Amino acid sequence: MRKIIIAGNWKMNKTFSETDDFLFEITDYLRGKDLGNVEVVICPPFLYIEMGSDFANESNIYIGAQNVSNHESGAFTGEVSAPMLRSMDIDYCIIGHSERRKYYQESDELVNQKLKILLDYDIIPIVCVGETLEQREKGITEEIVINQLNRAFKDIEINDNVVIAYEPVWAIGTGKTATPQQAQEIQCLIRDWLIENYSKEVADQTPILYGGSMKPENIKELLLQPDIDGGLVGGASLDIEKFTKMIEIATELG
Repeated sequence: MRKIIIAGNWKMNKTFSETDDFLFEITDYLRGKDLGNVEVVICPPFLYIEMGSDFANESNIYIGAQNVSNHESGAFTGEVSAPMLRSMDIDYCIIGHSERRKYYQESDELVNQKLKILLDYDIIPIVCVGETLEQREKGITEEIVINQLNRAFKDIEINDNVVIAYEPVWAIGTGKTATPQQAQEIQCLIRDWLIENYSKEVADQTPILYGGSMKPENIKELLLQPDIDGGLVGGASLDIEKFTKMIEIATELG
């Protein structure tokens, strides 16, 4: 059975004290709880990675980064490398998020480089793919997603060390959500791509998350789809009550 991952992407939010309060509350909520097949991942801003790692060492949460450099070290001001993340026992790292693609012109080729370096340092990549509203309206969603996968995974060998997140760009931060059927259609497309390019075994064990305004009100319907194995959660992950409610629902289903 594939694990269910509920991953909170905080983006550029929360102060130091707000982060401390949230992490205290989430670890207190989870203390002694049997999550079964569910993994809880929190991806705070880089500033709070060490704090998160300290909390994770004493609880059943995992900490992820929101980005990583494609270089191991060097004169790259403001960047954070995979060796740095590994030295802090960081488990996950988001790459290819649509906001990185849109605002920082990150290409699939750059995502490919980041994917390679994360695997080299045993950090599980959460590889994001997804179409814009314009692309969906043109009817080229499948073409866009397949092309992103082909380029991001070029010359990459994987087994059980990768997570993929389908995030329709038009549903991120807009309050709009793909219907469970729309999401399942593309999640299934990704699963079939894994079978074709790797193997059925790899496809069966690779978690595919949905990202795009997932919240307590829609998480159950989404997780009931056969190829949705959790969520990359934005806004709802900043609210302790909403986030714990989503964990509760996922645990009941898992």
